[in-house]
Amino acid sequence: SKREIKMRKLDSTKVRPLKSEQFLRIEDHDFALRPGFGGSPIPVGIDVQVESIDSISEVDMDFTMTLYLRHYWKDERLSFHSNRNKSMTFDGRLIKKIWVPDVFFVHSKRSFIHDTTVENVMLRVYPDGNVLFSLRITVSAMCFMDFSRFPLDTQNCSLELESYAYNEDDLMLYWKHGNKSLSTDGHISLSQFFIEEFSASSGLAFYSSTGWYNRLFINFALRRHIFFFVLQSYFPAMLMVMLSWVSFWIDRRAVPARVSLGITTVLTMSTIMTGVSASMPQVSYIKAVDVYLWISFLFVFLSVIEYAAVNYLTTIEERKQLKKRGKASGMYSIDAVQAMAFDGCFRDTDVDVDLTAFSDRCEENDTRARAASVSHVDTTRIKRKRSLKGNVGRIILQNNHVIDTYSRIIFPSVYIVFNFFYWGLYI
Repeated sequence: SKREIKMRKLDSTKVRPLKSEQFLRIEDHDFALRPGFGGSPIPVGIDVQVESIDSISEVDMDFTMTLYLRHYWKDERLSFHSNRNKSMTFDGRLIKKIWVPDVFFVHSKRSFIHDTTVENVMLRVYPDGNVLFSLRITVSAMCFMDFSRFPLDTQNCSLELESYAYNEDDLMLYWKHGNKSLSTDGHISLSQFFIEEFSASSGLAFYSSTGWYNRLFINFALRRHIFFFVLQSYFPAMLMVMLSWVSFWIDRRAVPARVSLGITTVLTMSTIMTGVSASMPQVSYIKAVDVYLWISFLFVFLSVIEYAAVNYLTTIEERKQLKKRGKASGMYSIDAVQAMAFDGCFRDTDVDVDLTAFSDRCEENDTRARAASVSHVDTTRIKRKRSLKGNVGRIILQNNHVIDTYSRIIFPSVYIVFNFFYWGLYI
């Protein structure tokens, strides 16, 4: 009746369907059910175009990827008759009113569909009911990394796709074009990694409460660039180890010089090791960089211990020499180098020094030197210079301990062998 028609027009709860919905006869079907409900599983083809790999995080053990995810399936309920249009394209507003596959990313932490300037969703329907559903997604997913060879490692990561609600009895996921279903942009690059390969694979996943599900894998291998770590970790460690060897060429009596050099190299190595560990996850196994840094630290530490041994043995030798010479009239016979250590004066010949009266003798020497004539002083200086030039080699040999001599050869040789073994093992 006219009254009922008027009431329908005034009813604000009724929303007039869009022309596209009328054209596709959406109101005539229940799209809460999958296509072919109750029959064989519906095949859903997938292809992926990777736009970029945005980041790789070793600390969080994850990666972030932006990709175009496309679904292909056939839903005869969306078929239409048209002589003009080969297909009809819609945006995201129609997605909520029809059935679409519920594909999700396994082991994903965060993901979102881009929505600038509008939601990046596209639906294309063909007259025979074939459907293309495309999304532009950024997803962060877990990557189970092994750092035992870090930073000489290669990481294998994968992004996994699976239906959340429909098991293999209702939905069959497969790669639309086989191995060619996965494509990448040629300009993809990362600061610390080189992308070796992209590949697509498939498999099955079993859940005890819901059954078997089809799962698709996007596999890619990442090989780390080593040059950054050579500059930041390996090369400084090498320099610190070689710097610690300078101690072997310094006079064994120069205690402040050798001790300060050893402590400085030890602290620097500790700083390098702390910086490397701060940028890495706290794993419970040893990494390749840990092996190199700890061995380098051991070389630096042993160079400090080496001087401690040299200094201790030198003290013992001097005490033995004093005991052998004996004590005659309160005097000890001390060579030129020992005299230098006590009073800071160089003597060409052995001098008998009273250990109880060093200060008195220095004062007497200074008084005699000031009282001498200028010509005598000049002559004495010339003689002492000539004597010093002739005895420099002897003094160096006397001040050089046998441990220092062997250390100059053993430390570099062992470190070179270690480097050959290390780089040969990990590269």
